[in-house]
Amino acid sequence: MNGLDKLLKPKSITVIGASDNPNRAGNIVIRNLLAGSFHGPIMPVTPKYDAVAGVLAYPTIDSLPRIPDLAILCTNAHRNADIIDQLGKKGVKFAIVLAAGMNLTVSSKGETEEAKMYNIAKQHGMRIVGPNSMGLILPWLNLNASFSPISANKGNIAFISQSAAVCTTILDWAKNKSIGFSTFLSLGDACDVNFAELLDYLCRDSKTEAILLYVDSIKDARRFMSAARAAARNRRILVLKSGRTEAGSAAAHLHTGGEIGLDAVYDAAIRRSGMLRVHNTHELFAAVETLAHSVPLRGERLAIITNGGGPAIMAVDALSDRGGKLAVLSNKTIEKLSDVLPSCWSHANPVDIIGDADITRYEKAVNVLLDCDDFDALLIMHSPSAIAPGNKTAQRLTEVLAAHPRTKRFNVLTNWSGENEAAQSRKIFAEAGFPAYRTPESAISAFMHLVEYRRNQKQLMETPISFGDTSIVSGENKRNPRHVHDVLNHLLAQDITHLETHEVRPVLESYGFKTLPTWIASDPAEAVHIAEQIGYPVAIKLRSPDIRHKSEVHGVLLHLRTADEVANGAQAILDRVSMNYPSARIDGLLVQRMASRSGAQELRVSVHNDSVFGPVILMGEDAAAWNIHKDAAVAIPPLNMALARYMVINAIKTGKIRQRSSLEQIDIPALCNLLVKISQLIIDCPEIVDFDIHPLLASGTDMTVIDASMTLHPFSGDKQARLAIRPYPKEHEESFTLKDGRKILVRPILPEDEPKHKDFISHVSVDDLYKRFFSDVGEFNHEALANFTQIDYDREMAFVATSLITNDEGKPEEIIIGVTRALSDPENVESEFAILVRSDLKGVGLGRILMEKIIRYCTQSGVKRITGMTMPSNRGMIMLAQKVGFEIDVQMADGVVEMLLPLVTDTPA
Repeated sequence: MNGLDKLLKPKSITVIGASDNPNRAGNIVIRNLLAGSFHGPIMPVTPKYDAVAGVLAYPTIDSLPRIPDLAILCTNAHRNADIIDQLGKKGVKFAIVLAAGMNLTVSSKGETEEAKMYNIAKQHGMRIVGPNSMGLILPWLNLNASFSPISANKGNIAFISQSAAVCTTILDWAKNKSIGFSTFLSLGDACDVNFAELLDYLCRDSKTEAILLYVDSIKDARRFMSAARAAARNRRILVLKSGRTEAGSAAAHLHTGGEIGLDAVYDAAIRRSGMLRVHNTHELFAAVETLAHSVPLRGERLAIITNGGGPAIMAVDALSDRGGKLAVLSNKTIEKLSDVLPSCWSHANPVDIIGDADITRYEKAVNVLLDCDDFDALLIMHSPSAIAPGNKTAQRLTEVLAAHPRTKRFNVLTNWSGENEAAQSRKIFAEAGFPAYRTPESAISAFMHLVEYRRNQKQLMETPISFGDTSIVSGENKRNPRHVHDVLNHLLAQDITHLETHEVRPVLESYGFKTLPTWIASDPAEAVHIAEQIGYPVAIKLRSPDIRHKSEVHGVLLHLRTADEVANGAQAILDRVSMNYPSARIDGLLVQRMASRSGAQELRVSVHNDSVFGPVILMGEDAAAWNIHKDAAVAIPPLNMALARYMVINAIKTGKIRQRSSLEQIDIPALCNLLVKISQLIIDCPEIVDFDIHPLLASGTDMTVIDASMTLHPFSGDKQARLAIRPYPKEHEESFTLKDGRKILVRPILPEDEPKHKDFISHVSVDDLYKRFFSDVGEFNHEALANFTQIDYDREMAFVATSLITNDEGKPEEIIIGVTRALSDPENVESEFAILVRSDLKGVGLGRILMEKIIRYCTQSGVKRITGMTMPSNRGMIMLAQKVGFEIDVQMADGVVEMLLPLVTDTPA
């Protein structure tokens, strides 16, 4: 049984604090349970009444006649810890706690009531939803265990929220729109049960097609990202994240007690996970309606048909503002439209069928458009018209759309403007399964939600590397982590935690960054001598461990062109330090030749340690006042070239970086390569807390670090644990020699392995593929291959066995010759394995190497048992499994062989 079954599939419920007072939560919950016609026993607990709402009540928890699957606590906050203790002793495994304020009330022992309750629950192996929860509604089980005044219809959308108020708002709106839910859960403060495990559960729920999240804060970024990325492969997920501003974040912290992270980082995390973020309840309603009715978007081209030019222009403006694409109609389509429309029609997209259009004209134009392939989504617009009445036109078009065989190839959205009759028209479309919107802007917003969701899906599961060689990372990959660690440890041993350009330079050069040569002068005379040697103009900068911000003493002078300027400038810096910071240590002056800025763009790239998601990379234009909340594009490491490109393109689209015609265009691959190096640096070196390049001079392919600073802190422990996404685990690489003498490398799979994996499958026989996949698989497309190669190392592992061959150009080339996989359940109890070897390489010991490799990995990961399945005809796999200790169960009637290997994960001290 899944760990959440007793919560989301309860067969019996107790309500603690049940009441006959209609104004009490304990009464509302009981009445909602009865009104919903829940089929299981409902057991009120209260010493005050013999019965509640006609249901026999029990005076104590001990007196309950059976152990309920789920308890709803409608009691005061100060009583809940004791009640959880009683429920735990009774054997109850799940409780929903409605009381608010438990994260603010501190006991005499210095812990909050919430922490006290949670610790007691842990002792009993009990799980808690809340506190500050509104409750749970499961329409398909006729269960309304909430104090909401509104219930939920049956549907295919799951809604999980940290806000009770948002829950009731959504329920009220959904009732009006006839939109239903599979699960409706209020998490409240989420002290225990969290988004991650609910996503794991709901993505496998047959009743759930889409998931909506209202998020105040995330407490375990790694687990959330892992679960979200897995769920988003199978379900559409929308996120409404509160706290977009600094003030809003502070309010969210007061609401749930969660950490305050940068909103832009949440934005990046949501995109990276393949989910879609909406920014307000209006957008959420529009997006829900779109999700409830839409098919996956196959492209981004939008066609518009309208009986009013003005509203269509507003729609095009909104589309352009959001970065959308207006479809271009082919000559053939224009000719067909001209046959059924008056000569004064627009002859382009938007298709303006003119204000005197009747229902027949609408019908003919829509049919012509559905017959073509010039677009991916169609927006049908209607302004109030006596010739084409709103309701009759809507009714007829729903019939036309339902009858046309190609309708399901497109996303069809509608915009019936106006109130009164238009509202009824929109309802006609909604009931027919076509999303309907009141304004052109809201319709475009809904379409762009589909577009942005589609774009985010392209990023989904791009698990990049943090280690590797030049064959893995595009571009030059100079890096010397050992040298960098030596440099950083030496500095930390001297209690030096803040580094300036000259101290950062050895670190950067060890990772292949281009920096400006720097010299150190002890006095103005030496500064002049250096300047004469390297050539003018030069820059002079103060070196002082006691003055962190050189601007406080005007400690940076640029564009000095003569010996006198250098001497006078250097002396002026020293004089200002002596006057304002007489006790400050001065370690000399830095002298650099000024870099040529002609045609170059000055960028800023920083590493920020986010309180929720750990190290993140920020990028924007270099400016004196740089607001990381507004001015920076954000990416979560680890990055590869594809993900770095997403970051750069997003920065350009959102105006964080402006491509100026007067400057040389930024070479995007070169900038991406620099971002990947930064990603590798911060993953390799957990001692780096903050890192700031200001500026980075970008001139074509030339990326030069002019100034940089770095903050260090001693680090011990698992350096990957601080990352929101687990990077490529190089520690699992191993070399072996096969029986035929061939040298092979067994390593974790990479997203970049897709072409190699395709070639590998081409060397596996049809019979072997049938035994592996239990069906005729044919040729794997890009999506299937991406699923094989783009994995989340936190919950899945695939090892590839590779060897080197000499290609047609006489160069060594890595090829894949075998693959083994292990996919663990969310609780990490059981892992299912599979092995596939090239058909021409059997009998050389490769299968056994891969089998033992995956067993070692599962053992190290704490998995309790490994399972697998094959066919009785696959004698090689069955014999190998037996040799390494698997229990074999041959089920000839079903044509399968089940394999089980219990693992001993506890090692003696």
